[in-house]
Amino acid sequence: MDVLTVLGLVMGIGAILLGNYLDGGHISALINFPAALIVLGGTLGAVFLQTSSVIIKRAINLLGWVFVPPVPEIEKGINTMSYWSVTARKEGLLGLEPIIEEETDLFAQKGLQLLVDGNEPESIRSVLENDIIIYESRNLEAAKVFESMGGYAPTIGIIGAVLGLIHVMNNLADPSMLGAGIATAFIATIYGVGFANLICLPCAAKIKMVSQSMVQYQEMLLEGITAIAEGDNPRAIELRLRSYLV
Repeated sequence: MDVLTVLGLVMGIGAILLGNYLDGGHISALINFPAALIVLGGTLGAVFLQTSSVIIKRAINLLGWVFVPPVPEIEKGINTMSYWSVTARKEGLLGLEPIIEEETDLFAQKGLQLLVDGNEPESIRSVLENDIIIYESRNLEAAKVFESMGGYAPTIGIIGAVLGLIHVMNNLADPSMLGAGIATAFIATIYGVGFANLICLPCAAKIKMVSQSMVQYQEMLLEGITAIAEGDNPRAIELRLRSYLV
């Protein structure tokens, strides 16, 4: 669990609630089911309309990155590349074949297989670079789902405000009905802006940041694998890859 993520979420929502309390307001005044239904339902509906089910599923899966982000082990990856390069130097590329089944990282496993199969360094680089581009593209598509939600939510909140004001205007003759309509009008706007800026947009940014770190790790593996294919010195490979630790 990412402590900073939880802290940020608590601080953001807590600051609003505390500010409202210090200003004389009550938390119960900010709870309005019709307003929440308008904002959440309208926002999700708009996003579902523009996005394919495949991307929606990926976005839901990557939402876990916000709270439990994968952390690439750069140091471990460099040590692994060093071991592979030494093995290839001593036993040849076929000496790496037993390692393929033990490797759990699918990207690294694919790179190893390309090495053992005797592909040229340029061919290996081309295949793995294409995989990285596709991986990053899919992650960005998932992040854009939350970016879209962040764009739609405030507008849907305004729609909720207008609906609330219409309700007020239709009940001007009945003062007992005015309070609920006004509450829905203002709270819908708060929900829309708050949902966008405290949840949707930060989630999109977090997914992008984690994706970038994962891509950087894959790029390091790519450099190591192609260097092995080119027959570079194991020590030179390690020194080159250590630049990724900076």
